[in-house]
Amino acid sequence: MKPIEELTFTDDYMFGYVMRNEEICKGLLERLLGIKIKRLEFPTLQKTIAPHYESKGVRLDVYVQDSSRVFDIEIQNSLHDDLPTRTRYYQSMMDIDLLLKGKQYSELKESFVIFVCQEDFFEENLPCYTFSNLCHEKLTLELGDKTHKIIFNASAFHQEKDVERKSILEYIKNKKSTSDFTQKIHQIVERTKENQAFRGEYMAWGLAEQDAEKRGYKAGVTDGISQGIMQGITKGAEQAKIETAQNLLAMGLSLDNIAKATGLSLETLKKLATGENPTQQMTTS
Repeated sequence: MKPIEELTFTDDYMFGYVMRNEEICKGLLERLLGIKIKRLEFPTLQKTIAPHYESKGVRLDVYVQDSSRVFDIEIQNSLHDDLPTRTRYYQSMMDIDLLLKGKQYSELKESFVIFVCQEDFFEENLPCYTFSNLCHEKLTLELGDKTHKIIFNASAFHQEKDVERKSILEYIKNKKSTSDFTQKIHQIVERTKENQAFRGEYMAWGLAEQDAEKRGYKAGVTDGISQGIMQGITKGAEQAKIETAQNLLAMGLSLDNIAKATGLSLETLKKLATGENPTQQMTTS
């Protein structure tokens, strides 16, 4: 765990805690996206969406809505190769979460998946990359599915022409306040680190995360053992089929009948008939 005294706005837990402040959350979105927001619903922090037991769930850093739009804001201190596909999956999970059974597709809200990165994923030295679905044959034609994927590159803050957006990206990159808004964020961060309730919550969160990691490790070990046992059982069953087939071949039964009796493929039985050992390459019908 990072010591509380070293936490900054870009650390996951601090970012989520500060974004509980509706004024800050609303102000950040308005400045980054160049839009106006009347009122935000209370932010949901570390929102988990897992619609099906066997599907991969997601945990969103900050998830907020207004009357017609929904926003997921992710803070990224390091880059991962799967960033583009993560934006795709997060978007799809948000849609599933929004569209309850029985609703119409037209009821889906306009959605924004926003990744604020310290570094430049696309290496084009742009402060902001905005993606929407366009027609390849006519690039001025938009699909109109009301989805937006926006990836900010704080390292190129000096290239940003909008003063307010530039100040936010510079603060994220260099922790330097150059506007009233980023100064307000910085003051909240510093006050929060002195807040006893926050300190207790942060310590509890850290312990819970460590515990989850340990449980995940144990579950992985257990799963590995289970898989090994199942592989052993499968291998034993295959060997038993081979031995049964060999006995039936010695009795003079036809390959077709042996295939029906054992479930082995004709190809495997032909190898057995010629004295080959097909254990490693065996296939079942």
